[in-house]
Amino acid sequence: MSDALTPSSPNPAAIVPPTPPFSAAGAGARIIAITSGKGGVGKTFVAANLATALTRRGQRVLVLDADLGLANLDVVLNLHPKVTLHDVFTGKAPLQDAIIQAPGGFSVLLAGSGMVEYSRLTPEVRNQFLNVIQEIAPKYDVVLLDTGAGISDVVLFSISLASEVLIVATPEPTSLTDAYAAIKVLAMQQKRQHVRMVINQAARAGDGRAITSQLQLVLDRFVSTGSGRPVRLIHMGDIPADPAVRDAVMRRQLLLLQMPGCAASLAIAQLANKIESTLLAPNA
Repeated sequence: MSDALTPSSPNPAAIVPPTPPFSAAGAGARIIAITSGKGGVGKTFVAANLATALTRRGQRVLVLDADLGLANLDVVLNLHPKVTLHDVFTGKAPLQDAIIQAPGGFSVLLAGSGMVEYSRLTPEVRNQFLNVIQEIAPKYDVVLLDTGAGISDVVLFSISLASEVLIVATPEPTSLTDAYAAIKVLAMQQKRQHVRMVINQAARAGDGRAITSQLQLVLDRFVSTGSGRPVRLIHMGDIPADPAVRDAVMRRQLLLLQMPGCAASLAIAQLANKIESTLLAPNA
């Protein structure tokens, strides 16, 4: 992998710059954006099951479906909300009415249908997003932003609201190429000093760490942050390829509830443990 092998790498000047990373210091929740360079890598699956695992560890968790154009968290969780983020943005309902409980015990704020008009980053969308984050942050320990995939201005803005970024990728070359492009933009535009990675559908133990190390070498060579130092990738873990995952997704059930002892569930529990110990500890 090299800079020459990333035809989808963006021209930073062509993208509307997002705001600097939003600080929730003193506001309660640790805000973590779960994102990916491309769709179809299991980002929403990871967000929902990670929320379940963190809830089991005693954390107060809310997952916000920040993929305004192609929201599917409701599908993954088999929920049919009467009030969604669309209703909040259009002034039809207060925010608290749109927050519901998911089967895993955590809270969710679903985007719902009809959000196409919010797929462009307008001043109104920015303000509404900020207002929502500022209102929910004091009420939770963790807010997971299930963002859209890629590097659109709405995706980048939603990521900028988080203090931490977790990129989900698979071992496929297209996923890794697009993950590299996304990390490059986060380093150059948001001046991110580090990005966390989880490799989904890993074929063998240790594959994810090797992939992360390979990406780090490319970033060291081609990408630097505003400080002049290369962005640092932090490998958070691997989720192994597991037939139980597909079964849970098809049934629209949380894997950690349906098959808590399978390999992928255990890996997500380990990811939750690492996030709790490194990001949620009092002195983290």
